[in-house]
Amino acid sequence: MAEETTTPATPAAEAAKPAQPAAAKKPKEPTVEEKPFAEFIEQHFQPALAAALQKLGITDIKLSFKQDKIAVQGFSSSPCWQLSGNWLGGMRQFSIYFLEENINGKKAFSQAEGGAQPSTLESFMIDERKVSLDLLLFYTLQRLNGQKWLTRN
Repeated sequence: MAEETTTPATPAAEAAKPAQPAAAKKPKEPTVEEKPFAEFIEQHFQPALAAALQKLGITDIKLSFKQDKIAVQGFSSSPCWQLSGNWLGGMRQFSIYFLEENINGKKAFSQAEGGAQPSTLESFMIDERKVSLDLLLFYTLQRLNGQKWLTRN
């Protein structure tokens, strides 16, 4: 029986071997919050808020996202992005103002009832450093519920 002999691989022999392609890494898909500001609001936050409000029984909600001046009595400002909502034929309305084009930037909130123009501008989510879709949705629903617009006490 003949013995097989193998020669140990030399560094030169190893270098001559064709290189195996490394597993191509797919670029990491950005999280919802990392998407461009307008895309995040229009494609993720606005539909999620509408669905959450409909689940709470508000079926005639109208949401709009636009860049406009803050519509609070006696307040003048430069235009900013805002998500506005109203229901009950416009009898209840609210707006979330994004003072910077960034979900982690400064935000404000106003609301009005009875078809009136809002008279108070409140800070909104001032303690949150990193805003997520769920957190923005939670704070919005919490603020609307604070008006007793979503559930009864």
